[in-house]
Amino acid sequence: MPPARPPGDMGLWQLPTGTYSTRAALAVTGGSPFEQRAFAATAVLVRHPLGDLLVDAGFGAAVDEHVAMLARMERPPYHRAGTARAQLEAAGYDFRRLLGVVVTHVHWDHVSGLDSLDAPVWMNSAEAGYGAEDKHGAVYRAVSETTATRSYEMADGPYLGFPASWDVHGDGSVVIAHAGGHTPGSVVVFVALPSGERYGFIGDLTWQLDGITRGAERPWFMRRVADVDPELVRTGLERSIALRDVVHIVPAHDVSAYDPIPRLEQVDPSGTVDA
Repeated sequence: MPPARPPGDMGLWQLPTGTYSTRAALAVTGGSPFEQRAFAATAVLVRHPLGDLLVDAGFGAAVDEHVAMLARMERPPYHRAGTARAQLEAAGYDFRRLLGVVVTHVHWDHVSGLDSLDAPVWMNSAEAGYGAEDKHGAVYRAVSETTATRSYEMADGPYLGFPASWDVHGDGSVVIAHAGGHTPGSVVVFVALPSGERYGFIGDLTWQLDGITRGAERPWFMRRVADVDPELVRTGLERSIALRDVVHIVPAHDVSAYDPIPRLEQVDPSGTVDA
């Protein structure tokens, strides 16, 4: 494993903002057409003394409007919970600590919550171009009208099998690696904690843990519809599978994948986050 020196007061918390439903047969090869899967829309808070980050934004205050912007066949039944902002406010979070939101990619269910966070979105140039032009970037374009963008590039070389990366704080605790395939600039966010645990937030390289535990890709039709480069997605999935014994792999939409991560409850005046 690459070296990492996470500071002792670093931490990780999940902020589940809701779920939406799809049939297992559309989610993963071998899934049942009779089984409904709940897809997570969860943001993750990464606390670091040099500044905090959110990984993805989940559902926003205007999620109803955002779903209505999708093509009719793409509109899922969904259940909304509190937005990431509402959960942070309820915990007494100091928003001055928040450097921005690292989106794994710009699809609606990852960026909707940007509408209420008032924080910069961090994005590489390949993903910014996709978000500006592709039909699946409509919600991103809507929420980014009032959202600042911080551009980054991955100039730190290969990381855990992925071809390019950026060590955000320079201590190996938060590393953004280029995955591509699902969208041109989609990324994996690796987080190393003081406990020695490591997490890999792999976005939509697979929607469900079946992709990691049994190597199951999306069904053929969904690969053609959802991925700009299905073969590159498969490569990224294989890289993720190879790490599963040393990294907690978290597909963005598997509710159970977030189970090891505590929920945010309270932030005391000194800045400590309790779960």
